[in-house]
Parts: sequence; C-alpha cells; structure tokens
Amino acid sequence: MTYPTAALAAALAIVTGHAALAQTEITVLRVAVNDEQQAYLEQIAADFEAQNEGVTVTFEYVANEAYKQRLPTLLQSNARPDIFYSWGGQTVVEQVEAGFLQPIDALLPEGFADTIPDAGLQAYSVDGQLYGLPQYATEVVFWTNTALTEQAGVDIAAIATWDDFLEAVQTLKDAGVTPIVAGGQDKWPLHFYWSYLALREGGPAVVTDAMAGENGGFEAEPFIAAGRQFQRLTELEPFQPGYISTTYETASGMFADGAGAFHLMGDWDYLPMRERSTSGEGLPDDQLAILSFPAIADPVTEGGADATLGGINGWAVTNSAEPEAVEFLAFMMNAENQREAGRQELFIPIAESSADQMQNPFYIEVADHIAASSYHQIFLDQFLGASVGATINDISADLAQGVITPEAAAAQVQESWGFR
Repeated sequence: MTYPTAALAAALAIVTGHAALAQTEITVLRVAVNDEQQAYLEQIAADFEAQNEGVTVTFEYVANEAYKQRLPTLLQSNARPDIFYSWGGQTVVEQVEAGFLQPIDALLPEGFADTIPDAGLQAYSVDGQLYGLPQYATEVVFWTNTALTEQAGVDIAAIATWDDFLEAVQTLKDAGVTPIVAGGQDKWPLHFYWSYLALREGGPAVVTDAMAGENGGFEAEPFIAAGRQFQRLTELEPFQPGYISTTYETASGMFADGAGAFHLMGDWDYLPMRERSTSGEGLPDDQLAILSFPAIADPVTEGGADATLGGINGWAVTNSAEPEAVEFLAFMMNAENQREAGRQELFIPIAESSADQMQNPFYIEVADHIAASSYHQIFLDQFLGASVGATINDISADLAQGVITPEAAAAQVQESWGFR
C-alpha cells in the first residue's frame, strides 16, 4: 500500500509516539507483608506511576524463608528484580563484591541522603558508595502477655537482669503457664537469644572486633558465655511443646492466642501476630507490654547493658536497574511517605522528622530504645552474610536443644567466618 506523504508522516508520528511512551517496568521484590503494609506500598507505586507517564511499578511478595532461599538465585539470573528488600550489613558487601548491585549516590535527588541518619546509610554503603537505602529501624523485644504474667505473679517491671528473667521463667512454669513461645523450626528466632547475650556480655564492639579477628574472633569469651547463658534458659524448658518444629508465623499467632507469656520478636510483629491469631484480633493492647532484653548482672564490657538488636531494613538496587528505579526508591523513601507509614502504625520510619505522626505507644517506646542505645546491632544472621548467618542460626537451634557445647558453637561460627 502507498501512503500519501502527510498520512505517512502521521503514521510515523504515531509509531514514534508509541515508542516514546514505551513502558519502563520497575520490579520490586519484598518479603511478604500484611494487608495494610501491602496497600501502603501499592498506593506509593500508584502515586509514582501517576506522576511518571510510561512507568509501571510491580511489587512481588515472597514468604520470609522462601525469600532468603530464592533471592541469591534471582540475583544471578536475567529475572533479577530492580529493587529488593534488604537487611543491610555484610550481605550487601557480598552482593556488591559479586557484582549484583549498582551505586546510586549520583542518581539520588540532591540533598536526599542528608535526610537519612548516618547509621542507616552505613548499613547500605560499601567503600564509601551507597547501594541502597534504609527504610526503617526495628528492635527485637520480649512481647509480653501481661494477663499471663500477672496471673503467675510475675512483675515484669522488676525484671532487669538475666537472672531476674530466669526466675520469672521458673515462676511461670510453677504456675502452669508456658513461659515463652518460639518458632524454632526457622532457627533465626532462636539466634536472637545468642546474639543479644553476646552483646550483653561483650559490649557494642564485640561483633566488629570478632570480624576483625581481635580477642580470639568469634571464639572470644563473650560468645562462649552467650551460649552458656542461653543454655541456662533452655535447661528450664521454657518453650512450648514442639517449639523446634514450629515456624515463626505459627509461633507468632500462638502468642497472640495467649499460648505463652513471652515472645522474643521484632516490633514488626505487632500487627502480623494479631492477623495470625485464631480470632484474627489477638491480644488487646491493654494485655500487651514490651520488655527489653535483660542485662547481664556483671557484663564483660561497658555498654553491653543497653545495646539493642534489630534491623535497619531497607532496599538495594541491582546492577541492571534503570535510573527510574532509583527515582522510585527515593520517592518511596521521601519524608511524606515515611510519615504516612508512621501514622498508619506500619513501621518506625527512619527519615529525619518523619516519625512525628506516630501514636502507637509500642512503636514510640521502641523508637526511644533505639535512640537511647549505646549501639544498634543489625541481626547477626544478616549482618555477617548469608553463610555465617546460616551457621549462627544452626548453632542457636543446636544450643537450644543441648546438642552442642557453647565452646563448639563459637568455634563453628569462627570457622564459618574464616571460610566465608
């Protein structure tokens, strides 16, 4: 068919117009979240798309354990996401060294990094370059069912030391109350105990010193002492029957159903544990309290008593992502969107001056803990990288079951660090 000149020009204009509007798809991989958090993220994506014609943002959600297993394979494939959920730390270093990530400093809006606390930026920096952004900070605490502790005559306000906590556990058992609900099948919920006790024994620098090979590395006395203190607890048989075959999600719902007095878990569990409960409502706020992980009465190093363990969770950008992906990341992380998350009680936002809309007393308490801590340690199973993290989870489960000594556990972690 022969086109008149004007018609041909119009046809070409249509074709080139379609080319100009060709979709740029940004894919974001996220650990599965509850309905409220998903609605929040999807709204941010819709707002960004409305402001950026020709760009679509697609979130994919994967359950926690499946996410950890699937991500390394995805990063090595052509199906890798543009942005993915990250816990920061040594894992980011390893991903950069493997060539999976790209530096984003030059792609961020001018002055944007100034709105993020330095500790958050450091969690996503390697050799002075930024490969992602933190979104929120978390703290691991003992969620407490006050109806059960009061029933057993336990005053949680009087629990200051590890010895106090062990006494409370025994008191609960004597009263016929399960002291602690734990998801031992996934192992990482148990690593919180070993990690926290190592911080309490060794102080804020115990992990970084071990990484540098100082004082015997991960075979230093604080890590061995952590194993001993953990086994003082596990010898009391504090967990629910079958805890070692219970997943985190199941344990979370069990606690919300009133199955035990304590649940050592992050502040993020506030909403999910209710949704996982049989009723879908869980414990009312007036039956909930937060107990900070107790101090060791005679810590090895100053500063260990008030160090916090948790996450500086956020996002990393892959090497194949287009600049629009970084634009979306900055949009998702802006103060307005962070403030909205605080208002909805979804998480504790990290951007400066963005937590002013929070009303939830538990989130406010956690934010105060982190702000006042001597050091905020990222989860060791993430901070030390995938292989060492897996070893720490393994030895924590083994310590809980009494099938390994504290000395052997520390030696395994040191060996894993040496072969990473």
